[in-house]
Amino acid sequence: MPTFPPVLLDNITTICNEFERAFDLIPAERKQQLNKLSEYFAHKFQQQVTPKVIVICTHNSRRSHLGQIWLAVGATYYGLPKIDTFSGGTEATAFNHRAVAALQRIGFEITSKENITPTNPIYEVNWLKEAQPYKAFSTKYDSSPNPSQDFGAIMVCNSADKGCPIVAGADFRIALPFEDPKAFDDTPLESEKYTERCRQIGREMLYVLRQVRQ
Repeated sequence: MPTFPPVLLDNITTICNEFERAFDLIPAERKQQLNKLSEYFAHKFQQQVTPKVIVICTHNSRRSHLGQIWLAVGATYYGLPKIDTFSGGTEATAFNHRAVAALQRIGFEITSKENITPTNPIYEVNWLKEAQPYKAFSTKYDSSPNPSQDFGAIMVCNSADKGCPIVAGADFRIALPFEDPKAFDDTPLESEKYTERCRQIGREMLYVLRQVRQ
């Protein structure tokens, strides 16, 4: 039986505590943009509507998955009402194994179970105690199971932001680009940069939800 209310894994709680203490590392200009996303969530909660957001990057392989997962974690960490989080790309590829490894290094429990296609595995990602894992795989932002209307679109890479100036069905759109750790693939800095980006995205998504709680 699942635990109610949901409880984060101990390692995930620890890293969330650390992120919370590091909000001062986020530049003031960046916080102004993040606060717009906080306002979107707050407005939905005030309307007693469950917010739905799709985190979008070009390939749905790295930053979009990290953003979606950290938003879900942050909602639990701050005891907020339910948030439905999704991710997608302008094309589908695969949840990159390097991004998966970065989440595992932080404390997420992740296993690979099956494939959508020979190159697009389904990963089961868990950050909660006594809960069914979330199934993560690459998909287009306008494909199932992603919502088709009344959702927020969070653009986390510049190419997706430029390629999708209008996201059909979205009632809110915001650009929150992050540097792509892909630039460091197969280099000595690979693990360091993936972990750095995972932590940055986690810190900023938690900041967004902390502002909602206040």
